[in-house]
Amino acid sequence: MSRKAIHYVTATTAAAAGSLTTAATSMAAAALAASVVLSPAAGTIARLDGVHADLARAVQLNQVTSEQAARFEARLAGRILGDS
Repeated sequence: MSRKAIHYVTATTAAAAGSLTTAATSMAAAALAASVVLSPAAGTIARLDGVHADLARAVQLNQVTSEQAARFEARLAGRILGDS
């Protein structure tokens, strides 16, 4: 994620938390929101695991070849991870 996006997330979260009574509470809320936004790894891994499982089943059912499944999985992984 770019620095501009990180700044936006922390700034808007801190502004939203501005109605809270203490600075420590607003900083904690900003840190929590930023950590949720900046750590999508678990969702990404689960998504890729699901793609892999679906393609493995398609190979077992002779719907696609293992080579086709591998190429398709690599292409989807690139899109999901933002490589292409």
